[in-house]
Amino acid sequence: MTDRVVIITGGSRGIGRATAIAAASRGFKICFGYAANEAAAREVVSTIEAKNGKAIAVKCDVASEKDILGLFRAADEFGTLGALVNNAGIIGVTSRVDEMSAERIQRMMAINITGSILCAREAVKRMSTRHGGKGGVIVNLSSVAAKLGAPNTYVDYAASKGAIDSFTIGLGHEVAGEGIRVAAIRPGLIDTEIHGSGGDPDRAHRLAPMVPMKRVGSADEIANAIVWLMSDDASYVTSAILDVSGGR
Repeated sequence: MTDRVVIITGGSRGIGRATAIAAASRGFKICFGYAANEAAAREVVSTIEAKNGKAIAVKCDVASEKDILGLFRAADEFGTLGALVNNAGIIGVTSRVDEMSAERIQRMMAINITGSILCAREAVKRMSTRHGGKGGVIVNLSSVAAKLGAPNTYVDYAASKGAIDSFTIGLGHEVAGEGIRVAAIRPGLIDTEIHGSGGDPDRAHRLAPMVPMKRVGSADEIANAIVWLMSDDASYVTSAILDVSGGR
């Protein structure tokens, strides 16, 4: 690893927080976005700096192109971009499709799909050898829901992650000859706060018996997989989707 910058969206909690700390411990300078929780963002920066790492936090709603451009400008001032982790995402409350509002669906797609594509666009502009860059890695966060469909729960979320799978494959092929690798992680049931934001904080633990490994995963386990994909150990991996799901 080098001291190149990694941008992590949604880096103040859960998988994003764990990834920021793990990447910093391996030499990356961390520039992460956070939607609203400034106190949580400051805590991540302090945790990284306490271990002699370097980190900055930038308020960024990935549904806003203006915010995304601001995040990347901050990273440009911090150093040379080497990686992007498209982690920011939302779920909605448990609902059938025939109960969903257009506003819910539009917000879901704006954050989970459009935001990731726009962030990748900006990363490619900086990292692609076609644009004079030095190469790099893009890691997208998908979900096992993309395979399972999440019926009666959040089909819209599952659909958004299915789009991320397709985007990962296509973009990976598009920039493979330009020094950029693109991959995705499909987490399974992970013990993070996202379930609470969907109105069902105990969901992961309640469904744990359905997992072949009979337990939920941790944010650190996902972060370790992300950091591996960012490393030279994964130098021949692109357009790949890795399930980190306990076999689910």
